[in-house]
Amino acid sequence: MKETIRNFGGSIIGYIETESNGDKKVTDFYGKTLGYYDAGTNTTRDFYKRIIARGDICGIFFKNDIDF
Repeated sequence: MKETIRNFGGSIIGYIETESNGDKKVTDFYGKTLGYYDAGTNTTRDFYKRIIARGDICGIFFKNDIDF
């Protein structure tokens, strides 16, 4: 499943793709990978696959792209 992420103005800023096993891949508007969520270990990882948090916080990759 591919979820479209939009900013407050309605512009697409990225996507979150969820696999059947719960793993997620976060990409920006251009398709560049920003990070991952590994459901098996319940960890969110950055582009380099370093753990940045326990749990699913995929939305954090878009924090600088939100327009209010």
